[in-house]
Amino acid sequence: MRHQPLSGDPLPSHAHRYRSAAVIGAGSWGTALAATLAGAGVRTQLWGRDRAVIDTINRTGQSPDFLPGVDLPEGVLGAHALADALAGVEVALIVVPSRSVRSVARAVAEHAAPDLPVAVCAKGIEAETGLLMTQVAEEELGRRPVGCVSGPTFAVETALGHPTAATVAFPFTYADRLNPATSPAVRLALSLSTESFRAYVSDDLVGVEIGGALKNVIAIACGMMTGAGFAENTRAALITRGLDEMKRLAEALGGRRETVTGLSGVGDLTLTCSSPTSRNMALGLQLGRGVPRAACFDGAPVVVEGEVNATSVTDLARRLGVDLPICETVRSILHEGRPLGEAFAALWARPIEAEPRAMDLSFSHPATDKDIATLAERIA
Repeated sequence: MRHQPLSGDPLPSHAHRYRSAAVIGAGSWGTALAATLAGAGVRTQLWGRDRAVIDTINRTGQSPDFLPGVDLPEGVLGAHALADALAGVEVALIVVPSRSVRSVARAVAEHAAPDLPVAVCAKGIEAETGLLMTQVAEEELGRRPVGCVSGPTFAVETALGHPTAATVAFPFTYADRLNPATSPAVRLALSLSTESFRAYVSDDLVGVEIGGALKNVIAIACGMMTGAGFAENTRAALITRGLDEMKRLAEALGGRRETVTGLSGVGDLTLTCSSPTSRNMALGLQLGRGVPRAACFDGAPVVVEGEVNATSVTDLARRLGVDLPICETVRSILHEGRPLGEAFAALWARPIEAEPRAMDLSFSHPATDKDIATLAERIA
């Protein structure tokens, strides 16, 4: 389905879409973003490592491996060479798994114009450094403006033109404050906006990125408990308390709680925790049903971002002295060999606390060891 630029009142004369863009990463989300840009009238070069995927896109206008059944707009042009994809474009989007952001950003830096704005569309925290994805990219991209795109988005639905919303975040310089219409955030938001894709603007990269990193870990927790046979009460509790963990870590890093209650936080959290379309939710579902990790996804080597981020997120939180009990529970199951039932029973038996953190209350939970063991058996 081809996107159409927004109709109605014309854009203000001083606010302009980018005319050309490079999307670095031809997986499902990269291809969906390329389709969205092209549908808005932006000439879009799509680069991917797999030559066969790029050749198929150029020959057929489809990407059957990643977006089966979706016709891509004519403005999506596949590029084999990274230098060709970046040549002359006005903005670039890096859309690769979090573990590849550093190496890809380094390669982009070799070919991109020195002032090219770059938006990172990966979600996570680098394990070795504790850096957010935009911070990783900044180390490799020098003085180029670096931002991100994040929100509750499944690639296929976006490419099919289902109404979708996301947040575009970049730092706002003094000049951007004086003239927001020329800022990278506003121009990229306009470039992505079609009749079905609505982009919002933010200057809070930390808040936006923390939401994207933690939601995958919380989704694994929701999947585990759903797979173990529990339903809506349990998932609602995990989503709500998971949101609180997002807020705590974002604030500790200088982000805003308000951002975490937006699209990139509660929006993405709700989507990812509510559908097996999410690889994170799907992994949790299988583990909750007792499927060994090696046998999940029929034994295929599927990359699950939350599995990696369960360690990197909690490592960062520990350094900052921030308590993330749900994320810690997921880490203990995935990486420390703790039985699933035992881990979640202990999570539910943590000390009783007040929801308003200003009350600063904590009392021992009245459940006995026998009670906890009984719940652990039910979960297992």
